[in-house]
Amino acid sequence: MKKKFYLDTAIWRDYFEDRKDGLRPLGEFAFQFLRECKRGGNELLVSDTVIFELEAGVSKEQVKEIFSRFKKIIRKITANDEQVSEARKEWNKRNRVLPFKDVLHAIIARDNNAVLVTRDNHFFDLLTSIVEVRRPKEITLV
Repeated sequence: MKKKFYLDTAIWRDYFEDRKDGLRPLGEFAFQFLRECKRGGNELLVSDTVIFELEAGVSKEQVKEIFSRFKKIIRKITANDEQVSEARKEWNKRNRVLPFKDVLHAIIARDNNAVLVTRDNHFFDLLTSIVEVRRPKEITLV
């Protein structure tokens, strides 16, 4: 059964920059996950918010390059006003202890019936009541 995944910005950066955290090959984990998504024809959702965050660190051309190998399974989506409003309320309700855009990512993923893929612990600690959250290595695609 094909699945939908919404990757937070850090996962895309792990892949593109082939990042490591000293012990773990984060870029390799991201690549393996993306490759398995492509093999299985799973859908990757990319929001305007993710693109905006990526463009804060790399050029528009590099953003296009990041997505180029997976363009057949990527669907671009845009956060609507209701999602932004709900994210603001949730962010305030949680005393602004995590980035607003991360709350918005969770709501966008939920509204698109997608699993949010991240490594950031605050997603697991604070946002699992909104959306299903998994690390790339926790997802088995067979």
